[in-house]
Amino acid sequence: MAKTEQKIHSFGLIGKNISYSFSKTYFNNKFTSMNLVSHGYENFDLSKIEEFPALIKKHNTLKGLNVTIPYKEAIIPYLDSLNEQAERIGAVNTIKFTKEGLKGYNTDVYGFKKSFQPFLKESHNKALILGTGGASKAVAFVLKELGISFKYVSRNPIGDQIGYTDLNKKIISSHTVLINCTPLGTFPDTDAKPNIPYKFLTSNHLLFDLIYNPVKTPFLLSGESKGAIICNGSKMLELQAEKAWQIWNS
Repeated sequence: MAKTEQKIHSFGLIGKNISYSFSKTYFNNKFTSMNLVSHGYENFDLSKIEEFPALIKKHNTLKGLNVTIPYKEAIIPYLDSLNEQAERIGAVNTIKFTKEGLKGYNTDVYGFKKSFQPFLKESHNKALILGTGGASKAVAFVLKELGISFKYVSRNPIGDQIGYTDLNKKIISSHTVLINCTPLGTFPDTDAKPNIPYKFLTSNHLLFDLIYNPVKTPFLLSGESKGAIICNGSKMLELQAEKAWQIWNS
C-alpha cells in the first residue's frame, strides 16, 4: 500500500536581518489558534536577493511568502506576474504560489491606509516621506489616493526629492505629516532616528512610523514631546498580514 504524505502548507518571510520580525510569531500563533497543524511559517534571511531561486527550489511546500526590507523592489524580476496594484506601486510584499507561477501583491497599501486614515485631520494635507525604499512607494500610493501632496526626503536626493540637510522650519511647518519609511530606530538599534529638525514640530503634526519594535521609536518620542499625534506600524503590520493570508487562500 502506498504511503500517504502529510500535506504541509509552509509560508515564510524573506528579508535581511529579520530575526526581530513579528510575522513568524504572528502566523504561527494564528495557525495554532485555527488548529492548522499542517501549516508553518519561518524566516528566510537572505544576505542577497540572488539566493531567492535556490530557496524556492529547496522549500517545495511553500504556498506563500511575505517580503520585507530590503527586497520589496528587488524581488520583482524573480516573479512571474504582478497584480495590477503591485505593478502600479512598483513594490511587492506578498507572493502567492500559483499554478501559473509566482505572483506578487502589495498589502502594505491596505495596511497603511487603514491604520493611517483615522489619525488624519483637515490640516494634514502635506507630507514628508522619509526614505525612498519599497515601503515608501506604498505610502506614496496611499497619499495620492487621499489627495495629500508629499515630498520624498532622501540621504541621496534625486529629481524632486529633498535632502535631510534641506529641511528647515518653513518646510517642517508646512508639511504637517511625517512618515518614517526608513529602518532607523528598529530593534536592536533603538537609539537611531532620521536626521530631521525635530525642534520645529508642533501639536499640528502627525508622525507615523512604519516601525513597530520598539513601540515608540526615538522618532515618535521626539514628536510626542512636541505634542504631535503619533502612531507606530503595529496595526499596519497586522492588517497587511491578514490581507496576505486572504490572498494566499483565495
